Amino acid sequence: MEYIDYYRVLGVSKTASEKEIKKAYRKLARKYHPDVNPGDTEAERKFKEVNEANEVLSNPENRKKYDEYGKDWKHAEEFEKAKRSGAYGQGGGNPFGGGGGRTYTQGNFEGEDFSDFFSSMFGGASGAGFRSQRTKFRGQDFNAELQLRLRDVYTSQKQTLTINGKNIRLTIPAGVEDGQTIKIKEYGGEGANGGPKGDLLITFKILNDTQFKRDGKQLYISVDIDVVTAVLGGEITVDTFNGKAKLKVKPETESGTQVKLKGKGFPVYKKEDSFGDLIVTFQIKIPKNLSTREKELYQQIADLKK
Repeated sequence: MEYIDYYRVLGVSKTASEKEIKKAYRKLARKYHPDVNPGDTEAERKFKEVNEANEVLSNPENRKKYDEYGKDWKHAEEFEKAKRSGAYGQGGGNPFGGGGGRTYTQGNFEGEDFSDFFSSMFGGASGAGFRSQRTKFRGQDFNAELQLRLRDVYTSQKQTLTINGKNIRLTIPAGVEDGQTIKIKEYGGEGANGGPKGDLLITFKILNDTQFKRDGKQLYISVDIDVVTAVLGGEITVDTFNGKAKLKVKPETESGTQVKLKGKGFPVYKKEDSFGDLIVTFQIKIPKNLSTREKELYQQIADLKK
């Protein structure tokens, strides 16, 4: 039976902490997972080796036995009994060569590989009685991107996606934001050794081709008003995301003034009948191509100001 250095398999030192071992295992298990490397026999071999190494080193008791007896760590109890009964000769200490347990030089086994003795006694470490239970491993998550227009997510809608040949029917709630990711459980890769399936993660790319600027549930729009309306006040009609609304302009309104239209913003994600606000910013538009009479009137106003 060939000796496998489990520390080297995981790429950690013999003094590695449990956290370091766990981190290394997860990284390598994902790298060599069969779903990531379909049909790759070498990756499959490494995946099994990584699982085996983790099974031993992540268990403090198993790790202690491995550090002392190496590849024959599963037979540690038999070794200890034999040592106590004197079956391996006198002299005390570990008669098997220490961490790794490759050869030993005492008793009747001088120069002989230590595991060969136990293979003859117990039918080999690969026998049914010593076959380790394979660790269940969760399947890989699948990632997908779905592009929608801003108007598409103003109301909830149903979509059918095709992922790896499977049609997935899902409802997209109104109010989904650009860059938001939703999870659909167990629509990812198959698990290993009876483990659960991974998940499908859908990230939304929202394209804004409207005159509105969106910030979460709030919508923003700039509206031009003429000088007369800004000075004297009045009523204007503005566009909202789903129609139009009348809006009063107060006298002596300055450029940059903002007015809030409550409930005219964007729907709140997964909160039915809940909407943000529409923030309207007034921009005073300076008149151009004035007639002679208009210029005279503005001049009269200017003279009055003097």
